[in-house]
Amino acid sequence: MTVHFIGAGPGAPDLLTLRGRDLIASCPVCLYAGSLVPEGVLAHCPPGARIVNTAPLDLDAIIAECRAAHEAGHDVARLHSGDVSIWSAMGEQIRRLRAEGIPVSVTPGVPSFSAAAAALEAELTLPGLAQSVVLTRTPGRASAMPEGETLRNFAATGATLAIHLSIHNLAEVVADLLPAYGPDCPVAVVYRASWPEQRIVRATLAEIEAALGEGIERTALILVGPALAGEGFDDSRLYAADYDRRFRPRSANGGAT
Repeated sequence: MTVHFIGAGPGAPDLLTLRGRDLIASCPVCLYAGSLVPEGVLAHCPPGARIVNTAPLDLDAIIAECRAAHEAGHDVARLHSGDVSIWSAMGEQIRRLRAEGIPVSVTPGVPSFSAAAAALEAELTLPGLAQSVVLTRTPGRASAMPEGETLRNFAATGATLAIHLSIHNLAEVVADLLPAYGPDCPVAVVYRASWPEQRIVRATLAEIEAALGEGIERTALILVGPALAGEGFDDSRLYAADYDRRFRPRSANGGAT
């Protein structure tokens, strides 16, 4: 028996890995975060599966469900939205399960920032503008931020920022980022990336609060950085004709070796 932690993707039921789909189909028990995992993903559960929405459960109750499945010899598909490596609370669950000798496995999923970038048709790492993406958030009730992990510090790098779980703090986000990025820096807010109700709001850092309007209160990602403009960047050397690489050596075309 194993508890399989599975990244269920950003929302669209078909943005699920084949491994994740097959594990869901093989497990007689499914625990899913009902506030964010769409019901379409649950269609892969086998007939008669025990399906439990963990949104109203605390940690003890979730572990109790896993323990009961373990005692019955049933594998568990534990579904979290996006990818389980960030802000999933998987770590505390695995710690408890390992303490009880219950085996676990982890299957990655499509993260929300990737789905948001796809919705924007944007590359977040453009040569000459940004070569790093910082996944971060602002302090919240569930988790405080460690000292040093501040938006001002991250903004000083000039990287593309993917700011999660912070749309309710948009005014503070703007205030923290303005000194480093300036008022004309492009911003995109992607609400429910890949869901049918997906919305995209583009503006500058100075204008994003006014542009956002009403109705976007949660489940929105804030992307900030010069790369979002999609212009003013260099071509990479990767496909340059004079770039010598393993699979396209210049010598093959009569160039220098």
